[in-house]
Amino acid sequence: MPQQENSSSFYRDLEQRLEQLHQQGQWRELRRSDYGLPEMTFEGTRYLNLSSNDYLGLANDAAFRGEFLSRVQDTRLGATGSRLMTGNTLPYADFEQQLERTYGLPALVFGSGYHANTGVLPALVSSGDLVLADRLVHASILDGVLASKADFQRYRHNDYEHLETLLARNRSRYRYVWIVSETIFSMDGDRADLARLVDLKNRYEALLYLDEAHSIGTDGEDGLGMCRQAGVLEQVDVAVFPMGKAMASHGAFVLAKRSLRDYLVNTSRPMIFSTALPPVCVAWSAFVFSRMQSMAPERERLQHNSAQLREGLRGMGYRVLGQSHILPVVFGDNEAVLRASAQLRAQGIWATAIRYPTVPRGEARIRLSVSSAFSSDQIQRILQAFDTCKR
Repeated sequence: MPQQENSSSFYRDLEQRLEQLHQQGQWRELRRSDYGLPEMTFEGTRYLNLSSNDYLGLANDAAFRGEFLSRVQDTRLGATGSRLMTGNTLPYADFEQQLERTYGLPALVFGSGYHANTGVLPALVSSGDLVLADRLVHASILDGVLASKADFQRYRHNDYEHLETLLARNRSRYRYVWIVSETIFSMDGDRADLARLVDLKNRYEALLYLDEAHSIGTDGEDGLGMCRQAGVLEQVDVAVFPMGKAMASHGAFVLAKRSLRDYLVNTSRPMIFSTALPPVCVAWSAFVFSRMQSMAPERERLQHNSAQLREGLRGMGYRVLGQSHILPVVFGDNEAVLRASAQLRAQGIWATAIRYPTVPRGEARIRLSVSSAFSSDQIQRILQAFDTCKR
């Protein structure tokens, strides 16, 4: 039985834990910055911003923002209630109808990607079910799985032979089995093989849950994501589209069959117990979504910038993961990645070091988020800064 302690002991214990974080190179702090893209300002100094997920450069586009603001002069700012109370405002209905017309599936908007991932799985899975998740799925998905009563196993990252082994071993022992993956992985920048996932789902009579946080806006000729591009969307049971990256907004929408959507309205705790998004925020999401589909030139520029940067870094001998607009440059240990991040910052490049527990131990990295807003000269400036770090 643990020894009884008082509040003073609790705070001494906290100080010791904080000191351990310092010693292990895992200390984090909030830094105030004036957001901008391609450049941001921090403490009076301008930096090229490689830590934003603003893949299409929309959050800092003054003309784009001005066009939107001219249309929403009378739109309410606060919802002041959950969607099941008084917060289900007209922009919600308009946006969800717009999504259903576009995708051909019912849509449900949540307050954030985290709310969606922590609210959908606990509502749908329970004891007697099994969740098989890619080892590198986002923490919000893991939190959702752990909040459910289902059994849980991970398959090796993008290793579909391992996934099939787990399916063959376990399928007959469970009522329902869910396969869970991202389409583009946020910390490795690589892509799931959607055809393989759908094939395994069908052969083993499983259900499929996919998170498109980093592919909405960027993938497909119309920017509608990897599932739509691959022609498999109707075979995905739950598709989650967080809107805080390329869409430069907030919230997430979920696409699913009508019965599943209606069930979430009635059972998903973040949906029921959270204040709805501000109507003006939902209207902004709808505005971005309607324009995003015609942004093929921006998507082409994003692909060009990503390829140019990836090839240049690999040519210098850096270990660069992935095949997308997320470029993880792996340094290994915490000390090395923090030193590299500081060297880049000294050259006017803002690139955040990513360490354990966000990534596995020994896999510390600088995660470069590329944007269509970068010019060719700015890509060369980034490469020159990394070349200096190599010396």
